[in-house]
Amino acid sequence: MCHTAIELDQVSLGWRDRIAVRDISGTFARGSMTAIVGPNGAGKSTLIKGIMGMLSPLRGHIRLANDSSAHMACLPQQGELDRSFPITTYDLVAMGAWRRTGSWKRFKAAEHDRVQSALEAVGLADFGARIVGTLSGGQLQRALFARLLLHDADTLLLDEPFSAVDRHTTEDLMAVLQAWHSEGRTVIAVLHDMELVRACFPQALLMGGQAVAWGPTPQVLTPENLHLARHLCAGDYL
Repeated sequence: MCHTAIELDQVSLGWRDRIAVRDISGTFARGSMTAIVGPNGAGKSTLIKGIMGMLSPLRGHIRLANDSSAHMACLPQQGELDRSFPITTYDLVAMGAWRRTGSWKRFKAAEHDRVQSALEAVGLADFGARIVGTLSGGQLQRALFARLLLHDADTLLLDEPFSAVDRHTTEDLMAVLQAWHSEGRTVIAVLHDMELVRACFPQALLMGGQAVAWGPTPQVLTPENLHLARHLCAGDYL
């Protein structure tokens, strides 16, 4: 496990009598950058929830480096967030420091500097006082990336991080992901843009309710594998 961030051992995930992810095994190496891809209903987001401990395996085991989730951080889909809560962009980002600071009473000047630096890094230096509900989809996604910066985690999981954002925002945030990867962090992202995956992600996991292929992106995203993933999502299994 010394070079492994996450190991999946015959993992099945789902709810009651519905299995969304079936018998998946493999490893995410430390410092790797992997895109999780596949058709709608392939189990991509379910796998992220399983790794984060939000969903217990029906079968199999998920093993984390150091047997702890303390060094992981997750960016959920925007649809899972309540934008009606009256919180400022600054406070949303500052929530990423919670593991270090605990209660707000111990939020020191150094952490305030970190928040401002994170906002600047994603192009939101002047947006700290804005209420989250007034942000555009792209601005909110930038703020969520800034919150991840505050986590300072070794392993980062992102569920559709570029959904409903424009090309310019995608390029800016992709640069943030690549910077994390260059620092030796493990990056795992659920994505739909195959062109982006081919251009920017060295590793890919193609799912169709199970692992269709996992490895170097050019070997995974072949026409044959993509066709098989669509077939499996239609209801057939290997």
